[in-house]
Amino acid sequence: MPKPKVLISDKLSPRAVEIFKERGVDVDLRPGLKPEELAAMIGDYDGLAIRSATKVTKDVLKAAKKLKVVGRAGIGVDNVDVPAATENGVVVMNTPFGNSITTAEHAIAMMFALARQIPAAHASTHAGKWEKSRFMGVELTGKTLGVIGCGNIGSIVAERGLGLKMKVIAYDPFLSPERAQKLGVEKVELDELLRRADVITLHTPLTDATRNIINAGALAKCKKGVRVVNCARGGLVDEAALKAALDSGQAAGAALDVFPVEPAKENPLFGMENVVCTPHLGASTTEAQENVALQVAEQMSDFLLTGAIVNAVNTPSLSAEDAARLRPYMRLAEFLGSYCGQLADESLTEIAVEYEGEAASLNTTPLTAIILTSILRAQLDSVNMVNAAALAKTRNIAVSETRRDRNPDYHTLVRARMTCAGGVYVAAGSLFGADRPRIVALGDFKVEAEPAAHILYLRNQDKPGLIGRLGTLLGENGINIANFNLGRSAPGGQALALVTVDQPIPGALLEKIGALENVLKARLMRFGL
Repeated sequence: MPKPKVLISDKLSPRAVEIFKERGVDVDLRPGLKPEELAAMIGDYDGLAIRSATKVTKDVLKAAKKLKVVGRAGIGVDNVDVPAATENGVVVMNTPFGNSITTAEHAIAMMFALARQIPAAHASTHAGKWEKSRFMGVELTGKTLGVIGCGNIGSIVAERGLGLKMKVIAYDPFLSPERAQKLGVEKVELDELLRRADVITLHTPLTDATRNIINAGALAKCKKGVRVVNCARGGLVDEAALKAALDSGQAAGAALDVFPVEPAKENPLFGMENVVCTPHLGASTTEAQENVALQVAEQMSDFLLTGAIVNAVNTPSLSAEDAARLRPYMRLAEFLGSYCGQLADESLTEIAVEYEGEAASLNTTPLTAIILTSILRAQLDSVNMVNAAALAKTRNIAVSETRRDRNPDYHTLVRARMTCAGGVYVAAGSLFGADRPRIVALGDFKVEAEPAAHILYLRNQDKPGLIGRLGTLLGENGINIANFNLGRSAPGGQALALVTVDQPIPGALLEKIGALENVLKARLMRFGL
């Protein structure tokens, strides 16, 4: 089996290259590629490792026929078209913890520089002036620090603020009261934070909800003389509104490490003495760059070699331990989904997945994704675990998942229920032993069948003689029966057979089987096992 191949298109620590090679991944280091150069060569790679310079656009992803994963050494994925990656089935990972301390420390440093006017005082002193009375600062002790976004970085900033004897208030819709109490911060709504904070620091992703969260209206609600620190994302602050607030004195100062357009060569805030600017240095320490490079190499290697998914922004995480534990269930999920998918039609409206017994205690999100993928693959070519849920949503297919602690007959059971114009199709399966997947029920029929490449699905009236006629017909055409699994609703009612065969059944022969007396439906089912 060929080794996975990764392209590194931005500058990363040399240790990242070593990790890829040590783990058994081929790697090419090509920083500074132009967009057209990247698009021309990306088709040869399974993985792409980047920092902030490379732009992973829709065009790049369209050319990336083999690409499975994009790894961002850092937190922000603004330079990756995540919806397009999801649509193309590409996992997008980041490294949210590797530079958290570094970025938080930079925000604190910017806050101090702003409070004590250090950059302007530095420039004045270097110019031979001694303007001691000109640079009157403010203490941070006792001031109220308003933290917008209290996740990995924001929580560290909050802890540092408390260490400076500041009063810390936080706005974050995802911050639980318990977590706020543990951090020692007061959770407030945004308007209250704006009204009370002496210093506002931003630590939230750039989304439609957070874009220009600090705008003219927000600044008007602030205390006169508020100071704004942004080391998160350009675009969180409306720069024109901030300039107007600085000019009017409503804001006393601002410290910015990020800008809507980078590299920022021109900006309306440049040249203002009460604005401190740095060129996106939040993650720029030796320790942070080493950490994120090592993390992205480890995460991408794990995914390409074991299927483990860590810190993905567009698909559920799956640890290496989970991947090992779920492996037999993944085969079962693919078997059940593929069975349903081969019976589905274009009017598929609902997919329900049920987990009972031991299966209910697992990380079932990847299993549901596999079932969705296997069902939709019969209708769509480019579906995988990453984009299956999104594709189902675009096709108005309702997806649900339920769990039950016990099953009366099996220690573990997975059931896929599919609704479409042709009816409701149900397939249930279990594991025999620790790792042998079996179908144990199809609709109302109890039947036992193990995965195989070619299975003849047969629905018929339960009348004598059919099995003999079928065996004769297959034998006359050189088709060997490997296994024969039967189930029936009641004696003399309907019966179902799953006949495992060693060779694919030609279409003409399948028609003859379908024409046998008492046969209601005959279909050859193929499984990619």
